Amino acid sequence: MRISWRLWLRVILLVIVVVLIFVRFLWHRHPKTMATRSVTDLAVSSPLNQSGGDPAPADAYEVYSALYQAPMQDPLVFAQNSVTDIPQVNGSCLKPSTPEEHELTDAFVAANRQSHRWEQKFSISQGYRLLPHDEVGQVLSCLATHGRDAARCDSYKQVRFVRFLGVPGLDHTHTHALVSVIKSCGGYCGNGGIFAVEKTENTWQRSATTDFTRDCSWMY
Repeated sequence: MRISWRLWLRVILLVIVVVLIFVRFLWHRHPKTMATRSVTDLAVSSPLNQSGGDPAPADAYEVYSALYQAPMQDPLVFAQNSVTDIPQVNGSCLKPSTPEEHELTDAFVAANRQSHRWEQKFSISQGYRLLPHDEVGQVLSCLATHGRDAARCDSYKQVRFVRFLGVPGLDHTHTHALVSVIKSCGGYCGNGGIFAVEKTENTWQRSATTDFTRDCSWMY
């Protein structure tokens, strides 16, 4: 017995409808599970910059002292408490693909699980200023309003940026690290990111950008 093409078409359409109904049923029954599998929110599962950290480790000062050796036109002003960019873009902006990069990622997260306190231990020839935690907000407000409140902002009129430094995540050889710098000029003004550095000829310098950190820079 031959089956007409019309009957075949009806069977195919019926199968398609059944499949669509089944998929829709699963989505409504498990929407949270399906969404969780697509992107893991590290701000929830692995939060960074939590309060209660110890003073910053000694080897962190060597890294930033080398990176800021070149003189700058603007005064260097650092927030006293360490703050790192949280790599949350699509789950994480970091894209480690080698054992070494995975080691650096783990070290960076561990180093910045808590916020640490910077001390006057940087060796920077042009000098620098550390802002206590309760003063940072006032300086950023002055930057955002261009010093409109002269009485509150006069002592900060030379400040152009406040830099928030993350604690470097060092590998086991202490020759490679991930660092984080946020450079804020108040309000929605600034730039920052996470980038790799390496120690060559006894000094630290920025490494060439690769896919590992390529998505970890921002500006607004």
